[in-house]
Amino acid sequence: MLVEFLPFSFKLDTTLLAGVSLWSLALYLGFFPISEQVMERLTSWMNLADQSLYTSKEEFERTRSSRESLNAFYASLLSILPFLAAGVFCNWGVEASLGRSWTISMGIIACIGCAVYELGRRDGQSVE
Repeated sequence: MLVEFLPFSFKLDTTLLAGVSLWSLALYLGFFPISEQVMERLTSWMNLADQSLYTSKEEFERTRSSRESLNAFYASLLSILPFLAAGVFCNWGVEASLGRSWTISMGIIACIGCAVYELGRRDGQSVE
């Protein structure tokens, strides 16, 4: 279907895409406090950048809540990028050491392990 619209063709490696996605999810879950910090820093930076665009203080305060929520949404999307880059390297490491057939399996195992770790970490925080 894409071939009809695009004048060129490209091959999409689904194993690579699935492996990188799984490793990115595992790293995002395993390092969730770091991803929250990245998200908070991006949000504050975007809010400061947004504030510098306004010359009128009244106009800035009038639209502040909607812009801050939009900046938080953008920051949550952008906070995925470092984990996506790290997922590429983890997937490449597994592919280089164990072979291409293990990338998805190890990504699933990493996702399960990091999800269990995150659940335990949150449970430990709620008990204290």
